[in-house]
Amino acid sequence: MARIANAAALAAYRKQQRALRPAERKAIAVCAGTGCKAFGGLEVFEAFRAALDAHGLAKTWDLRATGCHGFCERGPLVLFFPEGRLYQRVKPEDVEEIVTRTLLGGEVLERLLYQDPVTGARHEKEHDIPFYRHQRRLVLAQNGQIDPTSLDDYLVLGGYGGLVKALGMDPAAVVAEVKRAGLRGRGGAGFPTGVKWEICRAAQADQRYVICNADEGDPGAFMDRSVIEGNPHLVLEGMLIGAYAIGASQGHVYIRQEYPLAVERLELALAQARALGLLGQDILGSGFSFDVHVSRGGGAFVCGEESAMIASLEGRRGVPRRRPPYPAAQGLHGKPTNINNVETWATVPIILEKGADWFAAIGTAGSKGTKIFSLVGKVNNTGLVEVPMGITLREIVEVIGGGIPGGKAFKAVQTGGPSGGCLPAEKLDVAVDFDSLVREGAMMGSGGMIVMDEDTCMVDVARYFLGFLKFESCGNCTSCRDGLEQLHALVTDIAEGRATSGTLDLLEELAETIRATSLCALGTTAVNPVQSTLRYFRHEYEAHIRDGRCPAKVCKALIHFSINDKCTGCTLCAKNCPQKCITGERKALHVIDQARCIKCGICRDVCKFAAVDVQ
Repeated sequence: MARIANAAALAAYRKQQRALRPAERKAIAVCAGTGCKAFGGLEVFEAFRAALDAHGLAKTWDLRATGCHGFCERGPLVLFFPEGRLYQRVKPEDVEEIVTRTLLGGEVLERLLYQDPVTGARHEKEHDIPFYRHQRRLVLAQNGQIDPTSLDDYLVLGGYGGLVKALGMDPAAVVAEVKRAGLRGRGGAGFPTGVKWEICRAAQADQRYVICNADEGDPGAFMDRSVIEGNPHLVLEGMLIGAYAIGASQGHVYIRQEYPLAVERLELALAQARALGLLGQDILGSGFSFDVHVSRGGGAFVCGEESAMIASLEGRRGVPRRRPPYPAAQGLHGKPTNINNVETWATVPIILEKGADWFAAIGTAGSKGTKIFSLVGKVNNTGLVEVPMGITLREIVEVIGGGIPGGKAFKAVQTGGPSGGCLPAEKLDVAVDFDSLVREGAMMGSGGMIVMDEDTCMVDVARYFLGFLKFESCGNCTSCRDGLEQLHALVTDIAEGRATSGTLDLLEELAETIRATSLCALGTTAVNPVQSTLRYFRHEYEAHIRDGRCPAKVCKALIHFSINDKCTGCTLCAKNCPQKCITGERKALHVIDQARCIKCGICRDVCKFAAVDVQ
């Protein structure tokens, strides 16, 4: 791959690659992101490679291992171009039949099509499936189309066109374009991206830095990982544009050590960009020089905070510091530093390519564009969804997510990761944007969205997230270090039946104190799970304290299992009980020894006759 000297040479190279990859050429895209890999996606890919060779189709069909297609619940996914046909839950043993009956015979295999759980209808085309049809995919648009290890694939679809456009503009004009687009940071705080760039650009210094925050630490969140795995050059292009606009010559990607595939694909993308002359000295003959270094974080949640991340990059313990000065004025090595997260950087090339006005027309007055969420929990269609700002929670949960499995009732949705808030059913019509969610006691965060059904105990939810957050506290300030420990202890007392009538007052007072006095956003937002569940589900807390009862029948200290007269004496419960505390003769009523029961619920799970009660 020869180094490209200027924009004209890049355009010629892109034209050459498009001739080799015409849009009408037949292609098979096999999802090979982390989720589909876990289900055997790579084995499916290799089965296709062998079958295409065996049938003499290797020159007729392009075969690509792509990044995450989003519909994780249905992986491994296989997408056929140009038809747009989607096969789901494909296994290696299905591949020979797909090649002979679909590729050669033109037959659609009904059993591999997505079937709507409500209507029973099967959908052949990806764009007809409700999960995809109601999204607006900008950042994720290319994930199911390109091989993330191929720079040429990215270029064929217009990659680095935004950079070429930016290099033909004055750097200040690039900043102005991002400001006009109304892009707000997708990392959690929602600070206007263009304003941050402007501050960093205006700071007087001989060196500036840009950082990509890929330290995605929220339980259940995998947006940033999937974007890097599926389209690393999109993120890199955004960083290049930002560095040019700000006047930075060095960049860092701070990424979790636990993301080996994302790191591998990112480092390959950097090597490819350097080889082609898109990184390094005098990029495309513009006089602009820039390079990127990958730094792996140790998995500390607090290092998602800007100043803690900078400390970690400098080789120090990842502990937040007081601000101001903000990193945009005084950051890495004391120099002006601009930090945006993966999704923010990946959105920048789209703005430059399509224009600020086009982007600003999507979303709401205060929240422009789209947002990626990891939709997980008690919902039929789990996965990555990219939706326009302003969409309602109901549209995400019930339409894109397909509702709650097993006919259960929706209870709550938590947005914003472990520091987010839990919103009840009556808030399902709230618009999903930065400001609306905050007004309701939740937040956008980086994009985690956890759905809960009627069997969820909200006290237990608050306790779980507090347990995570107290462990992740850096310990630098007393209110967060000790306050979260005590807050967790109070909620544990409620869940285990030790609370008194004054516990709720103490809980509320302590939560407000932590919010008001913590040093960084970890502490100030860590109380959201408690405050939001108290706001909307106070009756559950009161039932635990006043009645000694867990309404959802989750908190083990407040429930017990018993066997009713529906018992047929099949002995399944006794055979599966890990404590061997269930006794009884075959075909006779069985009994649980309450002193030995650990309340694991296995007896209820295996019983076929609804003979196990929980109270």
